[in-house]
Amino acid sequence: MNDLKVFVLMAGLTALFVVVGGAVGGMQGAVIAFLLAAGSNFFMYFHSATTVLRAYRAQTVTPAEAPELHAIVDQLRQRAGLPMPTLAIAPHQQPNAFATGRNPAHAVVCVTQGILDLVDREEIAGVLGHELGHVKNHDMLLQTFTATLAGAIGFASRFAMFGGMRNDGRRGVNPLVLLLAPVAAMLIQFAISRRREFAADRVGAELSGKPLALAGALRKLDAAAHRIPMQIPPAVAPLAQVDPLAAFGSGMARLFSTHPSTEERVARLEAMARSGPTS
Repeated sequence: MNDLKVFVLMAGLTALFVVVGGAVGGMQGAVIAFLLAAGSNFFMYFHSATTVLRAYRAQTVTPAEAPELHAIVDQLRQRAGLPMPTLAIAPHQQPNAFATGRNPAHAVVCVTQGILDLVDREEIAGVLGHELGHVKNHDMLLQTFTATLAGAIGFASRFAMFGGMRNDGRRGVNPLVLLLAPVAAMLIQFAISRRREFAADRVGAELSGKPLALAGALRKLDAAAHRIPMQIPPAVAPLAQVDPLAAFGSGMARLFSTHPSTEERVARLEAMARSGPTS
């Protein structure tokens, strides 16, 4: 069901791009916008790991430097049938984690120092299993594709605003389309991201075999994220396991959140635990 909903959202994002292209006129501006956005995201696809690690000020760690962390990930990745990812630690006190990289063979799993200080071994296994779920589900590729389309819609809207032409040669694209299309694209992109979080939770619970441990970790991470700010660029916030900018959110923040509510995630994990063994 989650995959079906993601497919519908992707179809909506694609349709929105076509609508904006038609508003620009002759699709020329939309094609240019798409190529610019695709070029930017193509670069990010191959260099995302380095860029994201730099944004989080994270450093990769060897098995000698973090033996227990490596041992837990090695066990989980074998269960998932994945190659061993590179591991990294970010020096933030806010407990969190994320995965990045262009594919399973080039994946990086990173945790903050705060999460290592906060959760127990079963909880960290659930957290790391969640991140390996993103790797297993190829979510990094999906994020790149949705970012390309959303970026293209934004580029096309700006192109139309600053000189775009309709097919009939008349200037003056409907300003409502130009204003609302990028916002709609962003909301669809965020909705897709929220769906992938649910899928990664399920995989994480299956790999660790303890959905309640992951649920407990999510509660701790969410509570800490509201108390402990993390100074990172908003562009890399969607990668984190819980919203790292929660301390700055208010009002309409949930509508624009890249993460589903922790309450709903915990409820689904508790339902998994009641349904029986996950491994």
